[in-house]
Amino acid sequence: MNPDETPAVAEGSVSVLNWLRHWSDQGSLRHLDAAFASFLHELDPDASPALLLAAALLTHLEGHGHTCLPVQALVASDATDTLWPAALHAELEPLQALMPPPRLEAWLPTLAASPLVRQEDHPDLGQPLVLANTNNKPRLYLRRYHQYEQTVATTLQTRTAQVLPINESEVRRWLQRLFAHPAPRPDAEGEMVDWQQVACALALRGRVSIITGGPGTGKTYTTARLLALLLATHPQPEQLRVALAAPTGKAAARLKQAIDDSLLGLQDRVGNDLPLATLTRRIGSARTLHALLGARPDTRRLRFHAGNPLDIDVVIVDEASMVHLEMMANLLSALPPSAHLILLGDKDQLASVEAGAVLGDLCRHADAGQYSADTLAYLAATTGFTLPARYRAAAPTPPRIAQHTVMLRHSHRFQGPIGELAAAVNAGNASKAESLLQQREADVLYANEHSDPAQVVELALHGRPGGAGSFRHYLERLRIGPDTSESADHERWAREVIRDFDRCRLLCAVREGDWGVSGLNQRVVRALSQIGWLTPRGTWYAGRPVMVTRNDPDLGVFNGDIGITLPATDGSDLRVYFAEGPHLRSVAVSRLANVETAFAMTVHKSQGSEFEHTILVLSAHSGAVLTRELIYTGLTRARASFSLMAQRPGLLAEGTARLTQRESGLWFD
Repeated sequence: MNPDETPAVAEGSVSVLNWLRHWSDQGSLRHLDAAFASFLHELDPDASPALLLAAALLTHLEGHGHTCLPVQALVASDATDTLWPAALHAELEPLQALMPPPRLEAWLPTLAASPLVRQEDHPDLGQPLVLANTNNKPRLYLRRYHQYEQTVATTLQTRTAQVLPINESEVRRWLQRLFAHPAPRPDAEGEMVDWQQVACALALRGRVSIITGGPGTGKTYTTARLLALLLATHPQPEQLRVALAAPTGKAAARLKQAIDDSLLGLQDRVGNDLPLATLTRRIGSARTLHALLGARPDTRRLRFHAGNPLDIDVVIVDEASMVHLEMMANLLSALPPSAHLILLGDKDQLASVEAGAVLGDLCRHADAGQYSADTLAYLAATTGFTLPARYRAAAPTPPRIAQHTVMLRHSHRFQGPIGELAAAVNAGNASKAESLLQQREADVLYANEHSDPAQVVELALHGRPGGAGSFRHYLERLRIGPDTSESADHERWAREVIRDFDRCRLLCAVREGDWGVSGLNQRVVRALSQIGWLTPRGTWYAGRPVMVTRNDPDLGVFNGDIGITLPATDGSDLRVYFAEGPHLRSVAVSRLANVETAFAMTVHKSQGSEFEHTILVLSAHSGAVLTRELIYTGLTRARASFSLMAQRPGLLAEGTARLTQRESGLWFD
């Protein structure tokens, strides 16, 4: 259909399908959205126009991270109240004659009448769609996403219902040993609570624990002490089986290194009562969640599942905000009932690329605490802290998930300009964020909101006066080369090149275009070639940084892993070197088919990483991708120095004002 033509509106489903194809050709919908509606029409030629329209919107929403379609969106008259693409909403009028009246009581029977739709409380006959919660806030699901939500909800309800017996005096004694540091400083409201101790004490009581907090609040520091506490209070600590995992290889390696360092640093405090060094060696390497669950190429089926659970006692998952609904359902299914799951993450960061925002759903009550009288009494007995009254639950029956959730509230790292900027963005205070950038400290914050791609590349290559980190550092190390041809010197050199590359990174809101990942990567390579810092000959060349884009368990590389292309020890072939904590491994370039150059990467892909100097690049064509969560996540990747490079003024304010809301049926009361 020619987009310039107005399709004739004929009654019936064929007319709706024609409109859906027209909109997908225009780019308002994906071709997949229109194709799914056509598929349903093939399954049931009598499918109503209303059902086909709803199905197309449902798959459209799934592609944007939502797990369901609130039926209310189908009857909303105002474009600001609907989930239809804005460009599409004005064109729906010709279809109104084919639709039920714009009232829930008219739409629900229309959807429920289809043999393609299962009502939640009716028998499962393999219908592709599910209509749920019709008495409250009705939602339409793709079948598998309804199953994922049910798995997550029912499993967590079971786990949070369990309160394990605790020897409170023993726990308090160990907490005093593990947290032998000065008393906590009062916060802005005058409270003096060591939330890290609270998190450890609360985590012992159940089979699931959630520890959330912003950068620098000490999530892994706390988790290391929690792990020591679990070992100390376990009757046979040498038998405790612990697994460390994260969504990406980079995040997994950082988790392992941080916990190992923290545990070994605790040995003097625990003395001979707990052989932490020996026990730490038994934990093994951290893995991606895909590797932990036994992911296999080209299939969603995993080695470990409800019928073949993991042989594990404790699973610690870092960067849980990146865990999408399907992966969380798979993880919970694979856990034995007796295992303890510990989720770590920043609830305010970007949610997963795939559908779902599970950590955000779990942490809805985290700010307010919502602790029961029993929980508060337990915390007072084990930590010695009396939590302020504002954290007490107002309802007679507090949310069960809240009794297993702790928010760490004091940042030990982000107390300066970067921390202030992150707090302003997270609070939606664009004017304060702009003011902080205008009053910037040259060595910490920098902003250019009239920049162009050439200026972005110049900043990445050479840094700025007083600022930390640029690509020049790793390229100088690359040019120097190893001290000798010995393998130990080569390994030391490779590790230093990787470390220096991680001093700087370009983080983009979008992938395509001059202001996106692809355009900036090409510009950086071209600029480095022109000044002779790199010598690209074909796809592979010494110094090329790459990111793995697809899991390959046979090679031991996973989506998100970043390595540097370097000559092998004997100087012959090129290999890509990956650093995983204290370990270094390499893969021949001929075996790496699914990689991309990684001078620039999306903010999504940067989660779980930190860079000495982070350069956040905002395109004027970012659209709905530019959100508060994206800006917050990007700037909190900065360890020492942050630069904002925007195509035009106002983008920071626009993104800060746009808060992501993903539709979900997960609600834990």
